[in-house]
Amino acid sequence: MESSWQFLFISFTISFLLTLAVAQEEPLDYSCMETGGNFTINSTYETNLNRLISSFSANTANDYGFYNLSSGEGSSRVNSIALCRGDVGSGDCLGCINNATTELRSLCPDQREAIIWYDNCMFRYTNRSIFGVVEDDPLLYMWNDNNVTDVDAFNQSLSTLLDSLINSASSGTSLRKFATGSAQVTPFQTVYALVQCTPDLSQAECTSCLSAAIEFIPECCDRKQGGRVLEPSCNFRFEIERFYNLTTADTPLTSTPPPTTSPPSNNTKNTTGKKSNSSRTIIIASFSAVAFAVLVVCSCIFIFLRVRKSKVKGEKGGEAAEAVDEIKNAEALQYDFSTISAATNHFSNSNKLGQGGFGAVYKGKLAGGELIAVKRLSTDSGQGDLEFKNEVLLVAKLQHRNLVRLQGFCLERNERLLIYEFVPNASLDQFLFDPVKRAYLDWEKRYKIIGGIARGLLYLHEDSRLRIIHRDLKASNILLDAEMNPKIADFGMARLCAFDQTHGATSKIVGTYGYMAPEYAMHGQFSVKSDVFSFGVLVLEVLSGQKNSSFHKGDNVDDLLSYAWRNWKDGTANELVDSTLKDSSTTEVMRCLHIGLLCVQENVAERPNMASVALMLTSYSVTLPLPSQPAFFMHSNTQSEVEMLWSEDLNSGATKYSQSRKETAVVSENEVTITELHPR
Repeated sequence: MESSWQFLFISFTISFLLTLAVAQEEPLDYSCMETGGNFTINSTYETNLNRLISSFSANTANDYGFYNLSSGEGSSRVNSIALCRGDVGSGDCLGCINNATTELRSLCPDQREAIIWYDNCMFRYTNRSIFGVVEDDPLLYMWNDNNVTDVDAFNQSLSTLLDSLINSASSGTSLRKFATGSAQVTPFQTVYALVQCTPDLSQAECTSCLSAAIEFIPECCDRKQGGRVLEPSCNFRFEIERFYNLTTADTPLTSTPPPTTSPPSNNTKNTTGKKSNSSRTIIIASFSAVAFAVLVVCSCIFIFLRVRKSKVKGEKGGEAAEAVDEIKNAEALQYDFSTISAATNHFSNSNKLGQGGFGAVYKGKLAGGELIAVKRLSTDSGQGDLEFKNEVLLVAKLQHRNLVRLQGFCLERNERLLIYEFVPNASLDQFLFDPVKRAYLDWEKRYKIIGGIARGLLYLHEDSRLRIIHRDLKASNILLDAEMNPKIADFGMARLCAFDQTHGATSKIVGTYGYMAPEYAMHGQFSVKSDVFSFGVLVLEVLSGQKNSSFHKGDNVDDLLSYAWRNWKDGTANELVDSTLKDSSTTEVMRCLHIGLLCVQENVAERPNMASVALMLTSYSVTLPLPSQPAFFMHSNTQSEVEMLWSEDLNSGATKYSQSRKETAVVSENEVTITELHPR
């Protein structure tokens, strides 16, 4: 009987984990566009937006995967378009769209215009009229890291295939403009492709949109085995392995001569519903694979139970016991809302410590006298209960003396609270940049702060169970405890990466200019080395006692990095150092300056990782290399306008880069790029 219960429990646990993995599918990319501006919370526009999003849940699935809904009138009108990939079933389509609406509402809490892409669907909303309008901004493209061998043959076959598919898709109906196909490159290699437009476009508009998108292939995907370009109105993708479901729209092509691809049938059910012999073969093969997997799992469970019987009762039993521990951990971290409300004096303004983008932070005192900081998340965050608990468990696992500790959470009704340890000495910037308090930070304290931040980052990058890239390291996000030990805080912009992943790309530049590495500020590419850059800026600020964003030295108008570099080259580095540190250890101060300059080098590869930085700070036997020119080095007063809106790839094995044609930001000239990324 005990074995039966154990079997049922483990089976349920495995099913739950598999279900959870499917439910937590991440978007390919999203963009909270600033062009439409922001709306006011509880405004008519927000009411219309929420009503529109709710209508998707009440919608019945159609066979063509295209939805065009509006809500409201006049300036508060919200228009939306949702489009599923043409080979996706109606049930999966509506499920993807409902997931997209919820996620985008959470990611872009107050933007009037936003878009999100998943592998199976796209959803966008705006206050502008978009039905029947060709939109090519924002633009996202991604590519496979692997190169083809015969470039000319591959490009010829791909070009022929895409031309044929464009003709097929653009001549589709007002319900579907979608086509897939394949072409043989060599006797041993085939290229597969998919093209699609929103069906509200005319044939000419669809052709124009896809043709313009395909022109980006030389820029993003030249010589690559796969790539894709996504725009609001159209998209395409190609790979050397079939990535779409077979439909009657799929058309195999030979390399030469290229046959004409027939347009898709007007019968939309015929395009996605009828099963060919190939489809039946795939279904049978898939069923066999699933059955085999179930057999393997059952065998493993049986062996596991037999082995466990031979062990002492107190020994834990693998993944099932770990799942039980996770549940216990969640229960141990959970607080009652009434307890937290009483601790914060019912969230009174007198206890309010600050206001962030996701909610307010309050000081609280528990019944036992323990001080806490409570972040009260906004009620319209859109995050589900399960996702919220998973996030809490994730952050709670990050335990380090130089990270602010998450003590627990509260999840009752619409309330979502995060409870952190209370750090009494506020943030580093309130000491470092205050002309009076700065004197309290002698060199011993500053050196301890630099070392503590380095250890905290090293833990995030290499020593924790997860790899975390903070992305917003700055003086105001370094909290100081009673002994002036630094604690890295605010993980709202952090990125979780696979343990063997060191790079990523993002659709929205978040963080603080002045602390951003050039490859991130200009290309949206973040990595552990972009955190290293921010650390280097922070070190230079600690040494100088001045903000990088408002640095001045007498009549000098240089930025902090340029000023530090020039004085280092000229042998007058002591000119940079805060006047309150003149009597400090020159050796330690100059070594930290040297390390700071190494961290802000323009060449990403030349920056040390945090393990090397930590070693440099603690071991004087380590010889430091000479630093090269820092990023954003001011050769002159001229600056360039760089168009940018970058995108985040959440598909493993693909690399991507996206660009906005509208939004601009003034940044310094820089040619740093990263060409090989490995996003999650």
